[in-house]
Amino acid sequence: MQTPKTAIVTGAGSGIGRAASLALCAAGWTVVLAGRNAERLHAVARDAVAPAQMLVVPTDVTKPVQVRALFDAAVAQYGRVDVLFNNAGRGAPAVPIDELDIDDWKATVDVNLNGMFYCLQQAFRVMKAQTPQGGRIINNGSISATTPRPHSIAYTATKHAVTGLTKTAALDGRAYRIAVGQIDIGNAATEMAERMGSGIMQAHGAVVAEPLMDVAHVGTAIVQMAELPLSANVLFQTIMATNMPFVGRG
Repeated sequence: MQTPKTAIVTGAGSGIGRAASLALCAAGWTVVLAGRNAERLHAVARDAVAPAQMLVVPTDVTKPVQVRALFDAAVAQYGRVDVLFNNAGRGAPAVPIDELDIDDWKATVDVNLNGMFYCLQQAFRVMKAQTPQGGRIINNGSISATTPRPHSIAYTATKHAVTGLTKTAALDGRAYRIAVGQIDIGNAATEMAERMGSGIMQAHGAVVAEPLMDVAHVGTAIVQMAELPLSANVLFQTIMATNMPFVGRG
C-alpha cells in the first residue's frame, strides 16, 4: 500500500482552508491542520472522511517560532511535507484610504504577507532537506492579487505582494524540485465572502449583490494542483463564480 502524501493547510479552521483540507483528505492525503482556533481545527478533523489522517497543530502564522514548530510537527508525525497550501489570510475594514487605522494595516500585512512568507520559508527548509527532495507550495492569492475592489488597499496590496512571493519562490525552487504556484479565488461562498452575496460596493459606487460559487469547487481545484507530478506546475490558476463582476467592465 502506498504511503499517503502529506499536506499542511494554514487557515484550515474555516472557509477555503476547511474545504481544501476536507478535499485533500477525501483524496487520500494526510493533512496537517494549522490555524489559531484549535476547536475549529478539531471540528474540521471530525468532519473528514478519515479523521485519523488529520493532525491538528494550532498555529499563529504571524509568529515565526510557531510556524517552524508546525513544520517540525508535520515531519515528526509523517516524515515529510509534500504540499503546503499557504492559505491563512484576513481582511481589513472597507473604508477610504485616509480613514484606515494603521493597526488594521499592520495586522493585514502581518498575516497576508509576513505570515505567508514565514510558511514559505519553512516549506523550503523542509522540502530541500527531505528525501526524495522537493514538494509543492500553493499560495492563496485571491482575485485581489489582480484587481482591487473599492476601499481595499490593505488587502489588495498584500495580495499583489503574494504574486511576487509566488514568482520568486517558483524561480528559486527550481533547483530543489519545489514547484510553487498560486490560486486566485473569486466569490467562494465562505464566511469571509458572505457580504458579497448580500451586496457590496462596485467601482461606480452602487451596492450590488454578486454571485457566489460553492467553496467545495475550490477544494477540488487545490487537489488537482496538489496531485500534479513535480515536473509540472500550475503557476497561476483563477477559479471564480462565473458571473461575478471581474472580467470586462463588470
